[in-house]
Amino acid sequence: MMEEEVKVEVETAAPQPQPQAAPAAPAAPREPVSTVLADTVQFLASTIVIAIFVIVFLAQAFQIPSESMEETLLVGDYLLVDKVHYGEGGLWGKILPYDSVRRGDIIVFKWPIKPGNHFVKRVIGLPGDRLRMLRGRVFVNGQPLNEPYADFRARNHDFYRDDFPNVRYRSQQVSDAWWDEFPGFIRNGELVVPTGHYFVLGDNRDQSLDSRYWGFVPRENIVGKPFLIYLSLEPPAPEAMAARTNDKMERFGYVLVNLTGLARWNRMMRVVP
Repeated sequence: MMEEEVKVEVETAAPQPQPQAAPAAPAAPREPVSTVLADTVQFLASTIVIAIFVIVFLAQAFQIPSESMEETLLVGDYLLVDKVHYGEGGLWGKILPYDSVRRGDIIVFKWPIKPGNHFVKRVIGLPGDRLRMLRGRVFVNGQPLNEPYADFRARNHDFYRDDFPNVRYRSQQVSDAWWDEFPGFIRNGELVVPTGHYFVLGDNRDQSLDSRYWGFVPRENIVGKPFLIYLSLEPPAPEAMAARTNDKMERFGYVLVNLTGLARWNRMMRVVP
């Protein structure tokens, strides 16, 4: 018997199709350099406009130049002043909240003697108030004023400074106009603040040229209310500055180089009380 030939067919796996790589996404078109430059200029211009708007209408930077408000404000404190805090009516009165000037407020104002100069003091007397000082203590409308902020440093008693109003003694620092004018506001030994005016004192009561020496602050002279110490620098030692010329840029450069050592970090970004 013939052996039947058996054919064995071996199945081979069909070749698997190879995955094809996804087509690369088209590259994003590069923005023209001119467009980027225009956007940058627009951003900077907007920033400058906003800064000018804030400085002109809303806030103003102010530097403490003297020790008259120590220890509340120190020489070298840089303040932001709210210029609309005391707005009365008008456009800003409708858009932003405002407040009246209150006793105890710290204000920045144009000095009545030279309006180009700005002073910072504390409001003590409001229109119609009767004021008197006895050995440095302030009495308003017959009542002693609680002043935890007041600082007294002088060892000597000054009759004009501490017993105010006093027409028998005159300080050398009193302006001629005020010396002639203020007796007309005295009633029964008290100084009466006229309508539309304010009586201000420095917290450093013995080292402050204030309303005792040059008179009342008119309402229209008030610039605003300081609300933030954004920077505070220790004044450079006199001997360190003596070697510098009067050139402002050279002095500024010295402060910039020594900024770390002069900075009073604990006072920065502090709210003004």
